[in-house]
Amino acid sequence: MTIGKTIRIERIFNRDTGRAIIVPLDHGVSVGPIKGIIDMRKTVTGIVDGGANAVLVHKGAVRCGHRAQGRDVGLIIHLSASTDLSPFPNAKTLVCTVEEAIRLGADAVSVHVNLGDETEARMLDDLGLVTRVAETWSMPVLAMMYARGAKITDGFAPDVVAHCARVGGELGADVVKVAYTGDPESFARVVEGCCVPVVIAGGPKANTRQDFLRMIADSVAAGGAGLSVGRNIFQDENPARLLKAVTAIVHENASLDAAMAMLGE
Repeated sequence: MTIGKTIRIERIFNRDTGRAIIVPLDHGVSVGPIKGIIDMRKTVTGIVDGGANAVLVHKGAVRCGHRAQGRDVGLIIHLSASTDLSPFPNAKTLVCTVEEAIRLGADAVSVHVNLGDETEARMLDDLGLVTRVAETWSMPVLAMMYARGAKITDGFAPDVVAHCARVGGELGADVVKVAYTGDPESFARVVEGCCVPVVIAGGPKANTRQDFLRMIADSVAAGGAGLSVGRNIFQDENPARLLKAVTAIVHENASLDAAMAMLGE
């Protein structure tokens, strides 16, 4: 790994723990201005105050969320897009380049791939292109790898998730984001089968904060490198306070009970 890529990764991953708390705010393209991301500057401020390591946004949202004050936070520019208005929402297409992300001050870029979709071949081609170009610029790549398609009966099945993680790592991603498999034992096998750091996705909004924090604690205990979670954080009634509990688990190895106590629950 080049020194340039190492420096950029250290802006996203905590140097001491080797883990990351990433908060994606790219939902505006896929589902519109939903609760929690209407005022991007306010949202980013709360996320930074809570201790997150990085935010993930589309290129046009950088100007909306830039605060010009306070603590710095890692910036990941998302290169893929589709909308829920499309008859083919799982077909992601590239809408930004690595070079554009560099000009915006990005510390990393991300690409979304839905394995099993009818357009899988194009998305894999996009991932290959991005990792190739990113390598010339020493730019880290986060690959969001999901199983979604006609042949997929369970996108959370351990063998399916492990396959997703492996594809991302083998095609050149520096960090892979996948669904959590539901228990530490099976997720440990996902991590074991991938030679780059694996972070978990949040999926639909959790029923309770305790369920959400338990998922994070279990994934970290299984060897996971942290999380890349959006709605479960930015749609919380107090994202900064929730993130402080998440930070305690991910970077301080706090117990679930201790994290819940921080929330007064």
